[in-house]
Amino acid sequence: MAKTLLFISALGSVGFTWMCVPAPGANPTSAKPTAPQGGRSQGKSVAAIYSENCVNCHGANAEGGGGGTRSLLTRDKYNMKWDKPFFDAIKGGRKDMGMEAFGGALSDPEIWGLVVHIRELQYKSLRGVEPNKKSVGGPFKSQRQEFRIEDVATSGFNTPWSIDWLTDGRMLVNNRSGSMVVVQGGKVTGNISGIPNSAEQGQGGLMEVAVHPSNGWVYLTYTEPSGAGGMTKVVRGKVQGNNWVDQQLIWQADQKYYNRAGVHFGSKIAFDGKGHIFFSVGERGSNMGAQSLETPWGKVMRLMEDGKVPSDNPYVATANAEKATWTYGHRNPQGLAFDAEGNLWDTEHGPRGGDEFNQIQKGANYGWPLAVWSINYNGMPFRTPWMTDGKTVVQPVFRWLPSTGASGLDLMDGKAFPNWKGDMFAGGLAGNNLDRIRVKGGKLVEHEEILWGMGRIRDIKTGPDGFLYIALNGPDKIIRLVPAK
Repeated sequence: MAKTLLFISALGSVGFTWMCVPAPGANPTSAKPTAPQGGRSQGKSVAAIYSENCVNCHGANAEGGGGGTRSLLTRDKYNMKWDKPFFDAIKGGRKDMGMEAFGGALSDPEIWGLVVHIRELQYKSLRGVEPNKKSVGGPFKSQRQEFRIEDVATSGFNTPWSIDWLTDGRMLVNNRSGSMVVVQGGKVTGNISGIPNSAEQGQGGLMEVAVHPSNGWVYLTYTEPSGAGGMTKVVRGKVQGNNWVDQQLIWQADQKYYNRAGVHFGSKIAFDGKGHIFFSVGERGSNMGAQSLETPWGKVMRLMEDGKVPSDNPYVATANAEKATWTYGHRNPQGLAFDAEGNLWDTEHGPRGGDEFNQIQKGANYGWPLAVWSINYNGMPFRTPWMTDGKTVVQPVFRWLPSTGASGLDLMDGKAFPNWKGDMFAGGLAGNNLDRIRVKGGKLVEHEEILWGMGRIRDIKTGPDGFLYIALNGPDKIIRLVPAK
C-alpha cells in the first residue's frame, strides 16, 4: 500500500512536529512501510520517491496544504540546521506524533535524497520571491554594509578565471582559454607574452594567477597538455614589462595521472606567510582516486615556495604517498584562502547539492566520494553526509544545498569595508551568487548572500584599494563592490 510522508511545521521550541498518514484510498491499519521489490535500492529517482510518498500531503513543490500541512518554503526552514532533523524524522519516525519510521522502506541514501529534493524545492521558491541584484548601481544594503556595484572592465576577456595585482598596480587576469591580460584604466591594455602553453580541456586551461605578497614571484596553475591528456601544473615566474621570464617548476604530477577527462582540475593558491604555498588539485573525475594517498587527485597540497617538500608534511614518511599532500578526499576545490586567524579554508563542488566550505586541517580526510551532501546529477540517490564504517572525515562548516558551483574565496581586509573586516567572501558559478561568511575559532558565526543574478562568479579578490573585485563569466567582465558613500 502506498504511504505518504507528512511534515507538519509547528511553532515552539522544537520547530517541527512530524506524523505519517496513509495516501488517499489506503487502509490505515495495513499501510506499513515495506522494503521495495528487489531489496532496499528501488532504482528510482529522488523526485519519483518524493512523488510517491510526499506529494499528497506536501504538494508537488512542498507548498503544503494536504492534511493541513504547512508550507516548507520558508527562509527559516531552508536553514542548514534542519538537515539532520529532516533526515532523522524520515528515517526514525516520530511515534509521539503518529509518524512511522521509513528506515525500513528507504535506504539512507534515498532518505538523504529526499532532504536534498526538499532543499531544491525551497531554493526554487525563495529565488522566485526574494530580490536580486542583476546590474551595476546601488546603493545596496546588506546586513552590515552598504555598497555599490561598478564595472571595472567589460571587454577583452574569454572566460576570465583569476585576477591579481602586480606591485606596480597593474591587474593581471588569466583567461581560461590561455592568455594572461593586463587591465589598466578600465580596459585591457595588452597580453603577457611567454607564459606556458595550456590546454583548454573542458573545465581546465589557464587557471590561477597568484602574486606573492612580498617578493614579486607570480605563481600560475594551468592544465598542461600531453599525449595522455591534461593535468594541473604549478609554476612561478616574473613579469617584466609585458613579458613572462625566469619560469621555475613548482609542482607537476607523474604522467600516469594525466587523463582526458574535462573536469575537476582545481586549482587555487594560498600563501601562509611562513614560506609555504598551498594549492588545490581536483580529483579529475576519478572519484575514489581522491581517497588514495598515492594519487595527486582530490588533494590540497603544501610545498615550500620554491617547490621543495616540507619535512613536516603529514605523509612524507608514508610509502608511495604523494609527498606534497596536506589533505585529501576533495572533489573540486575552486576556492582557497586563509582567514584573519591564520586558518586555511576551501570551497569545493559537490555534484547535485552539497558544495562545501571546509577548514583545511593537516592530514585530514574530507570524505569525497564516501560522505557527500548531494545526489547524482541524474537525480538518483548517491550517499549520505555521514560515514557509517567508522572512518573519520571532516565535515564542512557550511554547505550549499542545492549546489552553487562554489568558486573563488578571499578574505576582506576591512580597508574599504570596516564592517566586513575579517569576513570571507565566496562566489558561485551555477548560483550566480556572492556570499559573505563570518567564522570565528573555526565555527560559523554568520552567513549572508550579498548578491546574485549578475553572472557566473569565477573569482573574488580584495584589491589593493580594499574594494572587492569579481571576475564574471557570462558576461565576461570584471566588476567590483565599493562603499555606498
